[in-house]
Amino acid sequence: FGISIPEIFSKHGEQGFRDAETEALRTLTATGQAIIVTGGGIVLHDENIDILNPLGVIVWLDGNAEMLFKRASRSGNRPLLQSENPRKAFAQILQTRLPLYAKIAHLRVDTSVLTDEEVAVAILSKVRRLNPQPGSPIPATAP
Repeated sequence: FGISIPEIFSKHGEQGFRDAETEALRTLTATGQAIIVTGGGIVLHDENIDILNPLGVIVWLDGNAEMLFKRASRSGNRPLLQSENPRKAFAQILQTRLPLYAKIAHLRVDTSVLTDEEVAVAILSKVRRLNPQPGSPIPATAP
């Protein structure tokens, strides 16, 4: 689209955004090493999970609800939080998504009290436990 996420939501709605998100995922391939950072709503379409699973390890960056709300509302331009009661909207979003995250994640890192650097170290540590031989590929079907 070449426009910001709030503009996409405004012009094309959430469904238009989700469709574009899925289309972007379709362009990914399992060649080489990469870190793919997605938005939290990526789990809402089964096709997205089908695309992501063969690409590698899915890491769920979890945290307590209050901390996650503060992070999500930091920028002030989250379309799904533009409501009369953003906390309630966020709680509903979280309630819908948490079971989906738990279902698809190979690894979970609780980020509630960690710095960004500590989160990175925790992810690396967990990935290394999955794949103790540096340089060899991590199976996409990791537990």
